[in-house]
Amino acid sequence: MAEPRSNGDRKGGGDEPDAFKLFQKRADPEPAGSAKTSEEMDSVPVDSSTKAADPFRYKMDYPCMGTCLIINNKNFHRSTNMAVRNGTDVDGGTALKTFSSLGYKVRFANDQTVDQMKQLMISVSLEDHSNSASFACVLLSHGEEGGIYGIDAFEKLENFTKYFKGDRCNSLIGKPKLFFIQACRGSDLDSGAMVETDSVAEEKSERIPVEADFLYAYSTAPGYYSWRNTSNGSWFMQALCDMLQQYSGKLELMQIMTRVNRKVATHFESSSNLPGYSGKKQIPCIVSMLTKDLYFPA
Repeated sequence: MAEPRSNGDRKGGGDEPDAFKLFQKRADPEPAGSAKTSEEMDSVPVDSSTKAADPFRYKMDYPCMGTCLIINNKNFHRSTNMAVRNGTDVDGGTALKTFSSLGYKVRFANDQTVDQMKQLMISVSLEDHSNSASFACVLLSHGEEGGIYGIDAFEKLENFTKYFKGDRCNSLIGKPKLFFIQACRGSDLDSGAMVETDSVAEEKSERIPVEADFLYAYSTAPGYYSWRNTSNGSWFMQALCDMLQQYSGKLELMQIMTRVNRKVATHFESSSNLPGYSGKKQIPCIVSMLTKDLYFPA
């Protein structure tokens, strides 16, 4: 069946939830653009001499920013009943450009099974990250609450991320491990609501929790659909890459992610010919176990 279109859908793209099954697929036209201006910066980076001495700030002056693993799942086995994720290649390309510009060594993989995804995670986690400041991972796929799909099956997210915990990946202990996840987390739709607008030196050695220094940036709140435009990519990845490009080296990561939340929440809205699927909204969900402020190098 052809994608429903609206009068403003000049590129032929539509918004799709990264939903569970093919028969649940919904497709909406590209949302109208926004004339809103970029938010002004509300903080400035600290002098480089201060960065190294600040116990509340991650050390970033390593020889390498680190590895960024991008897994882009578009075409799914017929047995999963999953729809093709049109528009995800735009997300993948934009993420590749963005994280490369931040200084990451990017590894990119398309259409990975669950086992292949695990092998990629294991392989990267076993490498020596002593000269790296961090690790980043971008997962683009279908999903549901608690997990994400390989092209052949569903798997709990923790079965991918566990390889980077402190008891398994020693060379990343105390360093930020960042996971950006574009996938549905349920089938609820957000209709939105109207609003009126007008130090002390660190010890040389210490025990830290194995779950520490992780950040999980989900494209949507628990239980909800996550929208993806078939021409422009997902709302979340568009906003994430835009904000990283604008504010890296200027704002702390959680400030950047708050701007991502704001952009997704205010700049996007679904428009559909299907009853009940117009005017829907989305809000990302950031789960942080980071223990310090993270400023990407300018």
